[in-house]
Amino acid sequence: MSFADTLKQLPKVSHLDALQLIDADGAIVATIENKPGQAGSLAVYNHLAQLHGSINADAAKKGIELYAEHSEDARANPGKHPNIDRLIEIAAGAATLRVKHIFAV
Repeated sequence: MSFADTLKQLPKVSHLDALQLIDADGAIVATIENKPGQAGSLAVYNHLAQLHGSINADAAKKGIELYAEHSEDARANPGKHPNIDRLIEIAAGAATLRVKHIFAV
């Protein structure tokens, strides 16, 4: 299934302004905003957080699958897709990240 088709199956994120990814020390390591160019990643990370409670190795592996054709491009071009790069790193053993939802007002 293509990434575009996958996005149609994921829960909507119109209620979110952003997600913050937080490391074990409580530092915000990334923010994924609900804006063009990031909304798809927001939907993926939100879905992963709902299913797994955090972005752990299992969530990361599922996320790589969800990104479909973009995951191949990310592996071939490190740095081009930072949200996928992060999942690849976590799937390979990097630390789990907590997710904080920033709700729209």
